[in-house]
Amino acid sequence: MALPVFTMRQLLEAGVHFGHNTRRWNPKMAPYLFGVRNKIHIIDLEKTVPLLHQAMVAVRDVAAAGGRVLFVGTKRQAMHKVSEAAKRCGQYYVNHRWLGGMMTNWRTISNSIKRLRDLDEQLAGETVGLTKKELLGLTRERAKLERALGGIKEMGALPDILMVIDTNKEAIAVAEANKLNIPVVGIIDSNSKSEGIDFPVPGNDDAIRAIDLYCELMVGAVLDGIQQEVTSAGKDLGESPEGPVEKLPNEVKQPVKPEAKAKKPEETTQEKAQEKGEQKAEEKSQTKAKKPAATKDKPATRKEPVPAKKKEPAKTKKSEPEKTAKKDPPAAKEDDDEGGKKHDVDKGKEKDKK
Repeated sequence: MALPVFTMRQLLEAGVHFGHNTRRWNPKMAPYLFGVRNKIHIIDLEKTVPLLHQAMVAVRDVAAAGGRVLFVGTKRQAMHKVSEAAKRCGQYYVNHRWLGGMMTNWRTISNSIKRLRDLDEQLAGETVGLTKKELLGLTRERAKLERALGGIKEMGALPDILMVIDTNKEAIAVAEANKLNIPVVGIIDSNSKSEGIDFPVPGNDDAIRAIDLYCELMVGAVLDGIQQEVTSAGKDLGESPEGPVEKLPNEVKQPVKPEAKAKKPEETTQEKAQEKGEQKAEEKSQTKAKKPAATKDKPATRKEPVPAKKKEPAKTKKSEPEKTAKKDPPAAKEDDDEGGKKHDVDKGKEKDKK
């Protein structure tokens, strides 16, 4: 991957050449101006093209060395573009408001970042024991810190280069970078100051299409630098004692081996299927031989209990009423005997009286 290629036509279509009203111009920008049209300064794109290329090379070199690139754009037109560009290339951004001392007072900013992380963990977990008022206060505090420090939360240290969209609006950021000797890539319009900008890029800093083009080119430069870093970190095969090994065309062409390899599993599967079929046939023959003996033994054991169980309840039910019916006559006989005995006794008594 190489640096992104751009043409002067792309700059014209994006409106990079349009400056501000002539009343608002900065005389120090005269070397970068082409002329005036309808009371608007026109920026000389012949000077913009080489300066933009130099800025891209500087950003690429920082990324190739493993440095951090900080995109700064807090104006309304640049907020979304800056954050999107930084996320695409894995870098950092400030798009809400530049806090005073964000770089010169990095220790205090680090404490605020730590507080932001603690709030994220606290609100991401269980919030049991917190009242609604406390929970609302924590969410508001986190939102405020996220707007100001969300883009540099994972930066860990000071940036190695700044990419600023509007140098007038981000004057504090430029001043802090100059104090810490951090290089600055800045888009300077016809009303901007060129002092303190290490890599000035003359162009429109208000048009959305122009800002989108700047961010797109810088993202490509960062990605190119990251790719160079990855390739440079790899081993050099030429320095190894064995040297690189190349595959010759004759060794690469092997049309027979894949077919042979493909046939082997088919043969093995067929053999396995045959073996399984033989085993099943043997098992079936063994089971057939064992079945007659088992059937002969079964009827002897099963025939005896079945009829006994069925006949017993029928006999008991029928025998009970018969027995009760037969038992009644003997009771009657006993009564007759007793009556006869009493009659005989009475006759004896009558004889004695006589």
